[in-house]
Amino acid sequence: MDELELACFQIISAAGVAKSSYIEAIQEAKKGNIEKAKDCIKTGEASSTQGHDVHNRLLQEEASSTVLGTSLLLVHAEDQLMSAENLKIVSIELIEVYERLRVLENK
Repeated sequence: MDELELACFQIISAAGVAKSSYIEAIQEAKKGNIEKAKDCIKTGEASSTQGHDVHNRLLQEEASSTVLGTSLLLVHAEDQLMSAENLKIVSIELIEVYERLRVLENK
């Protein structure tokens, strides 16, 4: 496995962990565990940051004229990273909705 493939798999792995954390956040918010949901978001953000760090390294290498090439695997890795970012946005919004719903139910 070459350096680019390894980096791609690191990005995919980090994005997968992030997405799982964001989905868990939604599930916890649905159960009323808002603080646990927010903790899951933080866990997802930490994993996403790891993926972005690897991606940024690849961008820096390419900018410094190191020829990395483009591959379907890299495109997939970037897609997974962006998918995780989108899921994060939706998760945060849903947590807020569930939090407001909980307050209204308790009135």
